[in-house]
Amino acid sequence: MKIEELTDTLKAGFEKDLLRVERHGERRLSVHIAPAAIVNVARFMHVHLKLRFIIASAMHTRKGMEILYHFSDDSSGNVINVQVVLDEKNPEIESLTGIFVAADWIEREMHELFGISFLNHPNLEKLLSEGNWAEGVHPYRKDK
Repeated sequence: MKIEELTDTLKAGFEKDLLRVERHGERRLSVHIAPAAIVNVARFMHVHLKLRFIIASAMHTRKGMEILYHFSDDSSGNVINVQVVLDEKNPEIESLTGIFVAADWIEREMHELFGISFLNHPNLEKLLSEGNWAEGVHPYRKDK
C-alpha cells in the first residue's frame, strides 16, 4: 500500500483520534494519535492494513512520556510510526499484549526504565532492574 493510501485510510478511520500526520521521505510516516486510541489503531493497522508490529520505543521529552510504536508494510517497505504522548506525572496507556505477544517484554522494559504503566498488561514484573537500581527509580526519566 502506498503512503498516501495509508494516510487517507487512517484519516478516514480515526479522524477524531488523529492529531497529526507527518511524512518523512518516500517510505516513512509518523502518525500522532490520542493515547486512548492506541488499541483500536494498532488492531486496525495489524488486522485490516496487514502491517507488522516491529517494536516500540519510549523517550522522556518536554512534552511528556512519548512512545513510538513502529509498524512495517513488508510488501512495500513502508514504515509507519504511531506516536502517543503521555502525561509525565501519571504516564499510563493500554497494553498491546492482547494484540501482539511481542509487546510483552518491551512494555515491561518501558515500565521499568520510564515508569510507564501499561494497563491490562498480564505481567509487569521486573525484567531488567533486579539489583541494578533502587525500587521506584526509573533511570531513563529526566530530572527537571
